Amino acid sequence: MTTSQSTKSVVGVRHEGIPEGEIETINGVETYISTPSTKYPEHKALLFLTNVFGIPLKENKLLADDFARNGFKTVVPDLFNGDPVSAEANDKGEFDLQTWFHIHNRAQTRQPVDKVISGLKEQGITSFAAIGFCFGGRTAFDLAFDKAVKAVVVNHPSLLENPADLERYFAHSKAPLFINTCDDEYFPIDFQAKADEIFGGKFEPGYKRVFWPGCEHGFSVRCDLRDERSKAGKEGAFKAAIEWLREHTS
Repeated sequence: MTTSQSTKSVVGVRHEGIPEGEIETINGVETYISTPSTKYPEHKALLFLTNVFGIPLKENKLLADDFARNGFKTVVPDLFNGDPVSAEANDKGEFDLQTWFHIHNRAQTRQPVDKVISGLKEQGITSFAAIGFCFGGRTAFDLAFDKAVKAVVVNHPSLLENPADLERYFAHSKAPLFINTCDDEYFPIDFQAKADEIFGGKFEPGYKRVFWPGCEHGFSVRCDLRDERSKAGKEGAFKAAIEWLREHTS
């Protein structure tokens, strides 16, 4: 990590605004791309792997834009082939998540990511990092298993197996791993403790986990901004992710 990288400030996460990126089709996959407005390493890209609400969720696009505002060309593949979960219907309890998960299994949602990576390589991008939110945390782990990414951040991940996925990551991945966690039914306290046990002080590429008290699953994308701890958690998780990626993708 160079001095300039270590001291460079983080442009804070926005909670409101108009998305600034563009939708492009890469190898047949709809992709939201947010590009830094200042000079950045054009051979690098950050793969932003979304929660189940995908590209249509405004908060996902704003977060991608904020990563770009901090110097990362940020690429958001459509993991769900145009069929994400409806945030509105889900919030009302009107969405059949179990049926949806059956249709959008692990193999189906990995396919578009591989297509986008291939297309980006054709454009001259040679180095990738990944940040996975909730559902996207599963894909981020799988990319790390395949040594397709240089660094990984996962925020309140889901669909991981305890301890099998942690042990596999430790044994087979070379990507430094950072985890933002909370009091979370999908990545519960015992799972978090197991991660610390497996990686803490032993994973040579680098490992860190931060627990954000008072926050719930999904907080780093959508949270109750009226709650001070939730708002602080969202902002803190973003800042911590930026700092980790800067340190481990230089």
